[in-house]
Amino acid sequence: MSKTTTMTVRVSGALNDFVAANTGDDGAYENVSEYIRDLIRRDKERVEAEAFDRLRAELTHAFAAPEESYQPLTADDVIARNRS
Repeated sequence: MSKTTTMTVRVSGALNDFVAANTGDDGAYENVSEYIRDLIRRDKERVEAEAFDRLRAELTHAFAAPEESYQPLTADDVIARNRS
């Protein structure tokens, strides 16, 4: 079962106006919580897509390289290289 966390976010000025315009009767979202959850989901999807694109680019590069250029790597080597 997932844990639910209540968070307080303060926005003012133009950001507050933007959120207000996107929520309620005239907005695309019923309430601020729904809007924030959607923003978080979209950002999570973006981060995952970027990670997938990096992996795909690395695999494409690896498969295009001549076989004699291959070097044996451990999983720890790959993880360390991808963290930098």
